[in-house]
Amino acid sequence: MIAAVMTMAVTGLIAGLGLMYASKKFHVQKDERIETVNGMLPAANCGGCGFPGCGALAEAIVNGKAPVNACPVCSREMVQQIAEYLGLTADSTIKKVARVRCMGNCDSAVEKYNYYGPRDCHSIVLLSGGNKLCTYGCVGEGSCVKACNFDAMHMGNDGIPVVNEEKCCSCGLCVKACPRNLIVLISEDRPVVVSCMSKDKGPEVKKACSVGCIGCKMCEKKCPVGAIDVDSFLAKIDPAVCNVCGVCVDVCPTKAIKNYSRTK
Repeated sequence: MIAAVMTMAVTGLIAGLGLMYASKKFHVQKDERIETVNGMLPAANCGGCGFPGCGALAEAIVNGKAPVNACPVCSREMVQQIAEYLGLTADSTIKKVARVRCMGNCDSAVEKYNYYGPRDCHSIVLLSGGNKLCTYGCVGEGSCVKACNFDAMHMGNDGIPVVNEEKCCSCGLCVKACPRNLIVLISEDRPVVVSCMSKDKGPEVKKACSVGCIGCKMCEKKCPVGAIDVDSFLAKIDPAVCNVCGVCVDVCPTKAIKNYSRTK
């Protein structure tokens, strides 16, 4: 019995010494700046930066694998603070905000049936392409609102999600949550958006929604800078060319083009 106990004790001692040696031999010195930068980040862990969390982003910033302004949730002040700490230059960026490319609400979009299932957009689109006649538009079950961690979205009384631009952090969670890819992140200084994604012909669009794009090309013809192109019966605006004159908004017969700067 004593021999067995002694053998176990000696074995444990040898194993312990071996682990202690290994820990010193293979110890990797961690850059203390990573923890400091991580503390400067908002700890949202939303993944909007493309990294699995704020800790991973902090390490990437310190190692030069990500820009200082990679976090979409950080304010300009927070980005400047990180840049000054690391001795880097923070590039000035224009904030992006989420835009919902659909205005087919309860009054303007025709419904096919009453839905009583799970309150989830992904569930409803599996039933005959959704409860609305338009198979491109918002089904209004608020999956994007539930995905937002910053209280920047809420469902409007008309069944279409509304974005609070002040709170929007451009993390992209709402973009991923929409089963129809109706939400995009657009620079705040590009407020003119085609709020429709239907590629049906004009007559079909009119049957399904009164505010959908009918591909009439009025906006394309009247745009003074040639920023609009109608493809597959849907108008598309080139934000790099658009000068936000608002002519397209005024001439659109169905009001499918929206200028968000006019709503402020």
